[in-house]
Amino acid sequence: MFKKMGPGVLVAAAFIGPGTVTACMLAGVGFGYSLLWAMLLSVVATLVLQEMSARLGVVTQKGLADTIKNELSSPVLRNTVIGIILAAIVIGNAAYEGGNIGGATLGLEALFGTEYTTSYPFIIGGMAFVLLYLGNYKFLEKVFVGLVLVMSLSFLVTAVITKPNLGSVLKGLFVPSAPEESILTIIALVGTTVVPYNLFLHASLVSEKWKSKDDLNLVRRDTWVAIMLGGLVSISIIIAAAAIPGGEVRNVMDMARGLEPLYGNAANYFIGIGLFAAGVTSAITAPLAAAYVVNSCFGWNAGLKDFRFKLVWMVILFLGVFFMSFGIQPIEIIKFAQIANGLLLPVIAIFLLWVVNKATVMGNYRNSFIQNAFGILIICLSILLGVRSILKVFGMF
Repeated sequence: MFKKMGPGVLVAAAFIGPGTVTACMLAGVGFGYSLLWAMLLSVVATLVLQEMSARLGVVTQKGLADTIKNELSSPVLRNTVIGIILAAIVIGNAAYEGGNIGGATLGLEALFGTEYTTSYPFIIGGMAFVLLYLGNYKFLEKVFVGLVLVMSLSFLVTAVITKPNLGSVLKGLFVPSAPEESILTIIALVGTTVVPYNLFLHASLVSEKWKSKDDLNLVRRDTWVAIMLGGLVSISIIIAAAAIPGGEVRNVMDMARGLEPLYGNAANYFIGIGLFAAGVTSAITAPLAAAYVVNSCFGWNAGLKDFRFKLVWMVILFLGVFFMSFGIQPIEIIKFAQIANGLLLPVIAIFLLWVVNKATVMGNYRNSFIQNAFGILIICLSILLGVRSILKVFGMF
């Protein structure tokens, strides 16, 4: 079973990061069960888009950026589109990396206090740099993913222990509502689940693991199982957070209160270890994903040891530490990263939908009518949410 596991686990791990924990906590504490529908919708959108990306990777044996570049015949259009993709991924991943380091910082604050908060981002950035530079982080990544799984299981158990009202949970899941001041939180939930860079990363990794179109059923199962489990954890975090008394999350200690029904006074340590592990794991994968995309866009065919490849992830890692060094609260950085991701999503999704409908690329494996209907609906909803969030930021909504 474990040999058949593929990149779906990495995709799920990417959205069970510190951003997910923070965004879901804020949603649960601020709005109870009323935004559960947004998380459910995000999980469905992730399933649809990641399946397209994985199918593209198996059929073409190329990454998403490579395929888009090859299908644009006009040099001007090709360079414009590649420029947009590069800007979207670099800006999005830099913001996301700031959130990852911010999440790991929150974890260290829970474990060691806030006295050395200003130095934590540099410690975490240095750790990620060494692991990436040596390229020998697979074992540590497994350890970190294991710790994240412990935290995830903790939230699942806590969600049951808090004995939520089942009727209210079902209403929150299937009856959409947007309470006052909730629009940016909805965008954050979408941005932390449907991660744009995962669409590029998934296609590249799938093409490395599976070489035959006959493996498509394995690819789909890998994708669906991992993402549905990740979605269940995210929903559990919202349910657990809804039981936190007080109604506001200002720091990591407030977040730890979500696990107090299960761990009591030890909740700080569990949330601290979990957030630190989630942050460091994501702080490794986000720069790598950006390097893969840039590698594809410029057609370098560079390996992990190539200086150009290393330079890209170094820049993303530097920007992440740079964002965190301004003394801004980690929770604010994480919220910004999720909103930035939510705004980038429609741009990347439009390119993905276009390319998986081309017969010259996908042959008999191009999208069905239902897949296109879901894809168009996801793009329209993400554009609507993006426009509303921009209007909200400028005080026009």
